[in-house]
Amino acid sequence: MNVIIVSDTHMPRMAKELLKALKNELYHADLIIHVGDWQTQAVYEELKSFAPIKGVYGNVDEAFFINKFNEKLILELESHRIGVTHGHGKGKTTEQRAVAQFQDDDVELILFGHSHIPLHKEYDGKVIFNPGSPTDKRRQARYSFGKLTVERNKPLHIEHVFFNEK
Repeated sequence: MNVIIVSDTHMPRMAKELLKALKNELYHADLIIHVGDWQTQAVYEELKSFAPIKGVYGNVDEAFFINKFNEKLILELESHRIGVTHGHGKGKTTEQRAVAQFQDDDVELILFGHSHIPLHKEYDGKVIFNPGSPTDKRRQARYSFGKLTVERNKPLHIEHVFFNEK
């Protein structure tokens, strides 16, 4: 299963359409996971034209997302449990808030966004991953999103896709 992970698209404020580097990967996606701050329903409509979508809402999302998605999600893909949250809130760092959301859950991967800072590391026996943003890199060198390969009874393979041009 080929999964594309996006966060913090902030569309149409930060981009009028999905960017070419992202679209090229979406054509091959079996699933899209959006970890919040979509901003408008048009982003959802465009993404779902490529593949089924799972996701959570973020702190700037309109009512459509709050009504359709939750703040926290646990996905079971093949033999893997994946936690998904945006990571917004008060106190602690974004990373700490994301990890805390799943402290009582048996997940092997935690996906989160909010900071726009790409991150991929192991923490307390779990992999934590922030795809960054494909439209709003802020102080980062490049735009980014994530690719996850899921196979039953095989380790998850997750990586960033970085690109320079909007």
